[in-house]
Order: sequence, then C-alpha cells, then structure tokens
Amino acid sequence: MPTALLLIAHGSRRTEANADLEFVAAALRDRGRYPVVRVSYLELAEPNIEAGGVQCVEAGATDVILLPYFLSPGVHVVEDLSAARDKLSARFPSVRFVLAEPLGRHPLLVDVVEQRANEVTRTGA
Repeated sequence: MPTALLLIAHGSRRTEANADLEFVAAALRDRGRYPVVRVSYLELAEPNIEAGGVQCVEAGATDVILLPYFLSPGVHVVEDLSAARDKLSARFPSVRFVLAEPLGRHPLLVDVVEQRANEVTRTGA
C-alpha cells in the first residue's frame, strides 16, 4: 500500500520562492522512501492542497501524509490544513489522510539555523 507525501507550503507569487518546495520534493523522491511525493500550496500558487491530494490518490496512494512546510502551528496549520485534510478524507473515504507536525521545533532545525549563522560568521558578511 503506497504512502504519499504531500508537502504543503504557503505559496508565493514568486516562482523562485515556490521552487524551494520543489527542491525538497525532488530530494525526497531521490531518497526513495516515499513512492509518491507531491507539492501543494495553501494560496497564491498551484496546485492547491485539494489538487495535490487528488494527484496523490491518482498516483495510487492509499495513505497520504500532509506535511506542512511551515515553522509553527499557526492558524494555517491548525485550522486551514486540518480543514483541507477533512475535505480530502470526505472526498476519498478509502484513503487515509494524516496531518504531520510543522517543522518548527524539530531539533535538526536548530542545527540548520546555527549552520546558517556560522556561514555568515565565516564569510564576514
């Protein structure tokens, strides 16, 4: 039973900003842990969350992990993404949709922040 990963970002009118999520999705695909990895956006870019969920189902997923590419559990994550999950669950009752935690308090994120600070320190910027 294939599990899909649906990465969800806020979305931007700037293509370059949305490209970051595509980069992460491609890297996850390359790792091969999830047979289906798709991106979606809350607003301002396509596909929206529902369309991304549909893509996962059409790719044969029986389980879909909605993974917020957000730093904190604000209104978007708590309310908007929960509502999107519920809507997808109602539309596809035979598919399990689960909402993962946002990135914010993951210990590796602290490492990333520290690394970014160290990069600036080394370059003298």
